[in-house]
Amino acid sequence: MITPAYLQKGDTVAIVSTARKNNVDNLKPSIDLLHSWGLEVSIGKTIGLEENQLAGSDEERAADFQTQMDNPNIKAIWCVRGGYGTVRIIDLLDFTKFKESPKWIVGFSDVTVLHNHLNTMGYKSIHGIMPITVPRATKEAVESMRISLFGEQLSYDIPSDPMNRCGVATGELVGGNLSILYSLFGSQSSIDCSDKILFIEDLDEYLYHVDRMMMNLRRNGCLESIKGILVGAMSTMKDNDIPWGKNALQIIDDVTKKYNIPIIFNFPAGHIRDNRALILGNVVTIDVNSTKSTVVFE
Repeated sequence: MITPAYLQKGDTVAIVSTARKNNVDNLKPSIDLLHSWGLEVSIGKTIGLEENQLAGSDEERAADFQTQMDNPNIKAIWCVRGGYGTVRIIDLLDFTKFKESPKWIVGFSDVTVLHNHLNTMGYKSIHGIMPITVPRATKEAVESMRISLFGEQLSYDIPSDPMNRCGVATGELVGGNLSILYSLFGSQSSIDCSDKILFIEDLDEYLYHVDRMMMNLRRNGCLESIKGILVGAMSTMKDNDIPWGKNALQIIDDVTKKYNIPIIFNFPAGHIRDNRALILGNVVTIDVNSTKSTVVFE
C-alpha cells in the first residue's frame, strides 16, 4: 500500500464537504486545532453550499474535492462531516493527479466510501475525527489524529472486554462504517477482505439490519478470509416493537462465532467522543488476551 507524505509544519489542509451541508460558523475549533499543529487551512467551496441535505449538487461537491486533490499545495483533505452523499460523487472523481502526488484523505462515517475506494487503488487513508466532531472529541482521539498525520508511531493498549476472542493476528487494516461497507460490495469500491484485519462501526441502525449486514459479510466470503476483527462503537441502535433479541455486539458475536480469529469488541473508534484514528491500508498486529488488547501499526 502507498503511504501519502506525512505532514510537516507549514503544510496546508483543505476542509471540504462530500456529503451533508455545513457552514463555516462551526469550524473555528477545528481551524484552531490545525493552527496549533503548525498547519495552514484552506476552506473548500462546498462549505456553505446547500442543496436540501447536501453541500451543493453532486457536481459542485465533486468539483471541490477534485480541486483539492489536484492542488499540489494541499497535503491533506479533511472531510467536514458525514451523513450521506459521498457515493454520489465517487464516480465523478479523476484520481490521475492524486496518484502522481498522493495526500491523506481523512474522516469517518460516510467517508468510508472514499476509504474503501482508495484501498482498492492501493492507497492508505485515515479514519478519524472530523471538523464538526472536534469540540466533543477526547484528547486521546485528537492526539491520535495528530500522530497519524505526522507519521509518529501509532499504537493502542486497551483493557480487555469480556466479549473479546483471544489471539494474535497481523494483516492490513480495512473497513469503516458497516452500512457503507455493506453498500459498496459488488461495486468498483468494494474492498478485498482476504487476509485483512477488518474494522467495523455503525450508528442509528435497526438491530435486524445489523444482522442482515453481518450475514452479507459472511455469505460474500469476507468473514471467511479475514485474520481478525476490530469492532468499534455500535451507537444508538434501534429495535422493532417485537425485539430482535440480541444487541449489536451480540449479533456480531453470533455471526462470527464459527471463525477462529481474534476479535476486539468495543474498540474506541466510531460515532463516539473517543474516536481514535486508524490508518486504513496500514499493516497492524492485534494481540488479544484476557488482560488487555494491543493494536500496533507497523
